[in-house]
Amino acid sequence: MDLSAILEIVAKTDRGVARSHNEDAVLANNALGLVVLADGMGGYNAGEVASGMATAILGTALEKRFTETAPETLEADGRFHAHTVLAEEIAKSNTAIYEAAQNQSQYAGMGTTLVAGVFFDNRLTVAHIGDSRLYRLRGGDFQQVTRDHSLLQEQIDAGLISKEQARHSQNKNLVTRALGVDPAVEAEIQTYAVVPGDIYLLCSDGLNDMVEDDEIGMTVGMLAANIGLCAEQLIQMANDNGGRDNISVILVKIRADFSVPRGWWVRFLSWFK
Repeated sequence: MDLSAILEIVAKTDRGVARSHNEDAVLANNALGLVVLADGMGGYNAGEVASGMATAILGTALEKRFTETAPETLEADGRFHAHTVLAEEIAKSNTAIYEAAQNQSQYAGMGTTLVAGVFFDNRLTVAHIGDSRLYRLRGGDFQQVTRDHSLLQEQIDAGLISKEQARHSQNKNLVTRALGVDPAVEAEIQTYAVVPGDIYLLCSDGLNDMVEDDEIGMTVGMLAANIGLCAEQLIQMANDNGGRDNISVILVKIRADFSVPRGWWVRFLSWFK
């Protein structure tokens, strides 16, 4: 199902004020409903290599597999094909980045965060590793959907610090999970219902470290009619507040219903599940 007319997608990345080069990478495929954002880490240029590998490898592999089998196809374990493919291809991407880091000294220790989404059949399956985030604006309610894999989030969950204290912590960039750092890593994968009018924001921490969530949400709400301008404004706000890191945003607006047509017999059988 070609989603080009259903999904409006804008993807932008910016070096920021303080950094000499950009280690973030973004990818969007409107027709397939595929978005990927990665925030690289490592030595000089290594983070850029890791994030570039992640988006390129995933973009190519997911396009091929979802062209062969639709993401809404149910697997034997009851999961959608989108979930299975994301898990498998992220694992392969992790291996590729890890082996490159092991075999080439200039890339030693490189890795990247990841947040990737696949839209299908009025649903979104999202996979994430690290502290790059997915937010959703629905009917005026702006919420963080993903939960950071970070030391700060673990401290918040344990009640050791408050969210306000976390805002001023010096340990903001200590992730507990990253792509390509270890031989294996597990992506956190969830599927959510999508409704027309939703706006989804994927971002690197260069945005949310510089701009408060309520300001991000207010901006997305105010500029919902023009998400291209919204993306530019979010990046400008981060830069105006210091721009200490690279800033990447992907905005996805749901224009209409995109449920997959089904025959009467499929609907009939679904009543008994």
